Amino acid sequence: MRAVLSVGANLDDAARAVDGVLGYFRPETVAVSPVYDTAPWGVTDQPDFANAVVVIDTRDSPEELLGRCQALEDAAGRVREMRWGPRTLDVDIVQCTDADGSEIRRATERLTLPHPHSHERAFVLVPWLAADPDARLSGVPVSDLVDGLPPEDVAGVRLPGEEQP
Repeated sequence: MRAVLSVGANLDDAARAVDGVLGYFRPETVAVSPVYDTAPWGVTDQPDFANAVVVIDTRDSPEELLGRCQALEDAAGRVREMRWGPRTLDVDIVQCTDADGSEIRRATERLTLPHPHSHERAFVLVPWLAADPDARLSGVPVSDLVDGLPPEDVAGVRLPGEEQP
């Protein structure tokens, strides 16, 4: 199974936390984006995030992969106090595809695939596009999804050292 994971953090050493996840998945990595500085989404009164996307090939089921992602979050001290609030680490499964490239769909209490809000989040789509310029989400090119986002959202995803407009 191929999986697209969105990795983010904005507490403690956020960039180091993201790099740690990228290192953890390195043996399975097919593609990885740079680590971006991103404006917070949802709750905006918090520090900027470090965000990246990693594309992996794994033998795990989506549910097994979710368990691994949550174990990484737990090891980083993730506390789920506020929806869209600050976090030491967030590892979301954006999309899974099977061997023939068909998108795997799930709608359970624990896991929804593809991730229900990924199509509207620049901090997911911009890094994903950097990792895989040919990426598609539910049949739609990720480049088209990025083009459809508000320009200020896309501008809020920048490489370290770039000025925020």
